[in-house]
Amino acid sequence: MLVEVIATSVEDAKRAEQGGADRLELISGILEGGITPSWGLIEAVVKAVSIPVNVMVRPHSQLFCYTAEELSVMRQDVRIIRELGAAGVVIGMLTPENRLDQRGMEQVLGESGSLHVTFHRAFDNAVDQMEAARILLEYPQVRTILTSGGKKTAIEGADCIGQLVKLTENTQLAILAGSGLSLANVGDLVKRTGVKEVHFGSAVREEGQALRYVDAERVAAIKQLL
Repeated sequence: MLVEVIATSVEDAKRAEQGGADRLELISGILEGGITPSWGLIEAVVKAVSIPVNVMVRPHSQLFCYTAEELSVMRQDVRIIRELGAAGVVIGMLTPENRLDQRGMEQVLGESGSLHVTFHRAFDNAVDQMEAARILLEYPQVRTILTSGGKKTAIEGADCIGQLVKLTENTQLAILAGSGLSLANVGDLVKRTGVKEVHFGSAVREEGQALRYVDAERVAAIKQLL
């Protein structure tokens, strides 16, 4: 079972690795759902840990619709992230009608090279998750979908997550379940959906608080459970 942990600092990254995390999602603005971290932070985290670091590429926390100028910034960020040695990028963009923005996505993917690409929870705002997943299957660079099954939490969206796992079986796409997961409920979600990758934020932080550091012992407890 792959366990991905959100990191917002070098200390978070080191603690997550110490606890046994398999991969990091590096972000800033955790209370905003994640925005692009500074290039200095990316470089420092990549140097501090040996596990893969996937970096959020999201210029603001407004809607997932981006202007031409914002897409240009995202392309530049992806180029720099690649040069800094990160393992992957985390992106997501929708049209005003809440369908996948394929034109925008293709512009950003054009800079991704061999990076691991995750499509983030913009996916959950799409009008049809199954349709969105079928479109993403057409892009070999996209290897992961982070999703709560179109609901507020992954527990509520478990039925959809299970369908997505079946849809993407034996493809390049992995379903990464996230939002609202904890030590108490993740085991049940895995059993219900068959998902093989899970994503944690506040649940593995000190006192379960988003603005505290990652707690290595909480990460280790989840790894031991799974």
